[in-house]
Amino acid sequence: MFQLTELQHDALAEIFNLGVGQAAAAMSRIVNEEVTMSVPIVAFQNRAEVATTLDSPNERRICAIAQHFEGAFKTKTFLMFLEEKSLELVRLMVGQSLSMEELSEMEQEAMSEIGNIVLNSCMATLANISGRELQGSLPTYHVGTCNDILSHSDKEWDGVVLTLKIDFNIERHEIHGYVAFLLDLPAMNDLRDYIDAYLAKLTG
Repeated sequence: MFQLTELQHDALAEIFNLGVGQAAAAMSRIVNEEVTMSVPIVAFQNRAEVATTLDSPNERRICAIAQHFEGAFKTKTFLMFLEEKSLELVRLMVGQSLSMEELSEMEQEAMSEIGNIVLNSCMATLANISGRELQGSLPTYHVGTCNDILSHSDKEWDGVVLTLKIDFNIERHEIHGYVAFLLDLPAMNDLRDYIDAYLAKLTG
């Protein structure tokens, strides 16, 4: 399994906290309400471990927004929530007065926009460190078990999953989501290089 030193791991967590901080600011402007986000956990897992983390204790349905990125960093990324939590997040983002039917109709569009903001903010921090351009695909919306979603993305892929737990705080509600990055060997090496560049910049 891919591993970082404690210093590199802490730096990676700081990089992604910068990214989600930018995402929170963007979401705050959209809803005219303070949104705070943090990344308390950064982990490297295999696909089965990620599925266990989100599906436990049963194969629960997951709402996921996926994007491909090329350039500074090549990966496929996912923002994932338990399905009931995604509806709760949409309700907080678009208004409490909507009915469940109205929320369900808006869920795909609203979650795709949230995913676009969060995933692009996380990836932009890596692009800024590398000084290279980053191109992202349009977000796509998926519902299913975590294992189904990750397996559907690339059945032959057997690399590492970089997993971030993200805490969303909106109107005193706390919702947990997960961002997953599918990393092959070149992407893992790029990631280590970007972390070292970030540390070198901090130390002058």
